[in-house]
Amino acid sequence: MGGKGLDFSHKEVININDGKRLGFVQDVTADLETGKITSIIVPGSMKLINRFTANNDIVIPWQNIKCIGEDLILVDI
Repeated sequence: MGGKGLDFSHKEVININDGKRLGFVQDVTADLETGKITSIIVPGSMKLINRFTANNDIVIPWQNIKCIGEDLILVDI
């Protein structure tokens, strides 16, 4: 599974460990030197709001992505 040229918009992220729906991909991060994607970002749940920060996004490293389908991304976190 390469990290180039993939469209992550409108893909739902699901954790294969517990089957929980984590949400939809909000953003990706990439290594500017290689152009490879290093992680995907999913907005955090409102239940998990930290008192000390408003940003509770879930950052999922590329190596934790197990499968990318047409509508879903399966991750192991």
